[in-house]
Amino acid sequence: MKIFDITLFWITFAPSYYWLMYSLSFLIGYLILRKKNFIKETELESLFLYIFSWVILWWRLGYILFYNLPYYIRNYWEILQFWKWWMSFHWWVIWVIIATIIFTRKFKLNFYKIIDNLITAIPIWLGLWRIGNYLNKELLWREYYWILCIQEWTKCYFPTPLLEMFFEWIVLYFILIFLSKRIKNYWNLSWAFLFFYGVFRFFIEFIRIPDKQIWYFFNYITIGQILSIPMIIIGLYFWLIWDKYSIIPNKRILWKN
Repeated sequence: MKIFDITLFWITFAPSYYWLMYSLSFLIGYLILRKKNFIKETELESLFLYIFSWVILWWRLGYILFYNLPYYIRNYWEILQFWKWWMSFHWWVIWVIIATIIFTRKFKLNFYKIIDNLITAIPIWLGLWRIGNYLNKELLWREYYWILCIQEWTKCYFPTPLLEMFFEWIVLYFILIFLSKRIKNYWNLSWAFLFFYGVFRFFIEFIRIPDKQIWYFFNYITIGQILSIPMIIIGLYFWLIWDKYSIIPNKRILWKN
């Protein structure tokens, strides 16, 4: 949904809520991570450049492959229309990891320390994106008349994006802060993030309207739940065993150099 549009010299500018929330998420995430001072500021700027350049392309590719491939096969010219901002977060996680690996190899930094610090900012990004979903009037659940809702003509809908924002931003953020002061080894925090995000996303999907081009598998489960199951299993498995059988001998120092 457009915030406003303006035409200058026959060129129309129409920023959307997606652009606003994604821009804010990168800006706020950068300021928070810079304050933690776990790497040099120039290295942090390079890290964000790596993440932005890798994620924007491949994040959208994940949505195309998993959520709407038949449509984009028929309308291939729309693949690079990034301003529409239909993306897949599960694919986003994979490419953040890959971008961080490439960055740390080039700058000869500790990947596990970087990814654990980076993971603490992701709930803030998630929360802002869900606010964008809410403002865009999408992912709303069934029609209700007795609960907080968005007005759309004469109908009201349960604001599922705000529920996602609460769990994926506020609850998840405080869980990560709590765990960051107690776990012992690098990367354990990242496994915990995968587990908790997967759990929250899996259960919230029960009260979230699925993508209309896919709807439900077996009349009950969504593609979001299917993609969350590996996150839950992998995250829980490594989170529980990482401290005991860690292949990384150095203890974690999450908040300092």
